[in-house]
Amino acid sequence: MKFNEAVDFLYSQLPMFQRQGAVALKKDLSNTIFLLAKLGNPHFKFKAVHIAGTNGKGSSAHFIASILQSAGYNAGLYTSPHLKSFTERIKINGKEVSEDFVGEFVERVKPLLSKISPSFFEMTVAMAFDYFARKKIDIAVVEVGLGGRLDSTNVLIPEVSLITNISYDHTDLLGNTLEQIAFEKAGIIKNSRPVVIGKRQEEVAHVFSIKAKSESTRIYFASDEIKLKPLNGAYQIFRSGKIWIELMNVPIVTDYIIENLPGVLQTIILLRQRGFIITDEAIKEGIREMVFKTGLKGRWQKINDKPLAICDVAHNLDGILKVLKEIRKIKYNKLLMVWGCVKDKDIEPILAVLPKNASYYFCQPDIPRAMDASLLREKAENVGLTGVAIPNVEKAFQRAVRDASEDDFIFVGGSTFVVAELENL
Repeated sequence: MKFNEAVDFLYSQLPMFQRQGAVALKKDLSNTIFLLAKLGNPHFKFKAVHIAGTNGKGSSAHFIASILQSAGYNAGLYTSPHLKSFTERIKINGKEVSEDFVGEFVERVKPLLSKISPSFFEMTVAMAFDYFARKKIDIAVVEVGLGGRLDSTNVLIPEVSLITNISYDHTDLLGNTLEQIAFEKAGIIKNSRPVVIGKRQEEVAHVFSIKAKSESTRIYFASDEIKLKPLNGAYQIFRSGKIWIELMNVPIVTDYIIENLPGVLQTIILLRQRGFIITDEAIKEGIREMVFKTGLKGRWQKINDKPLAICDVAHNLDGILKVLKEIRKIKYNKLLMVWGCVKDKDIEPILAVLPKNASYYFCQPDIPRAMDASLLREKAENVGLTGVAIPNVEKAFQRAVRDASEDDFIFVGGSTFVVAELENL
């Protein structure tokens, strides 16, 4: 099967959460277990780091994979969703899975679909694990898709689990309280396999501690163990109160990326303890060259110079508040916001915190879940935001560029799927 045919089949024949919402989710791991068994249980043939969390899990996964690559390991990376091409989801040493393999895999697995009705994500996870096993990687860094406990990736028995942070997102699926959400994320903690919690949050720390105890494993709160101190454009890393290493030229210098580094570094320390040879130089190189080595996109990414334009995939209240903090650091004459979202998200709290002194260009990504741009503008006007509705994302961005002067600032965001439709990404 050709690549385009395979991808069309995956999109059209299998339920996909990113496009359709909760109807695409399965409430157990049975389909994933069945598929992997038919493939010879490839997930038992490589080592892994498993990463969950509300925000920060994607950038953490890319940092860890880049460090492992710098240390000389053949490192797989599985993340979701993709921005431009389906092949972005599955990488080895920064190189995307081949289109030929995608076509071959779908052709090979199609006969099994008469016995089960897998989701898009279940098929993609099985594809990634099969690819990693066939390529005989040393270790995979695997990002959870949604939640943790019932996520298809949770068949792994990882070397280390990492949980980045907990905030409100997908509350209709994961729970309405931070404790309930943390319980779902804690589901990736495995028996006798250490777990790193990137940031100690007192409201949910006990949830992770209880789960770790029940699994007879040790828990590490990275923010207690590792401290970062900015110094002349670099970062000094302190461990147990003593200086450890100095990081130069961190690729994305935003507070919300930097706060993920303690979790990343504590995970690397535990991998060292489990036999991986990772020097301090490999750590520094991996962090410095992360974007180049792994191809990370959509995190505070510059897409235009004059006027300066930045995009970011932040899409829940916590993530957007962190992005707004970064915007406030920028010196500009006028702020222009290209904004879109999905219709099954509680957007009123998000709209309420957006800057009222900006000019808005409301758009909608080309997916069934997208909120209509005119409806979004209407909801935004109710909280004092003003702008125009231009459904096409790229046209909305180009209109903002035309309207802006060289000393203005344009931000594009609100949804991963808005960023994905930018042409200059």
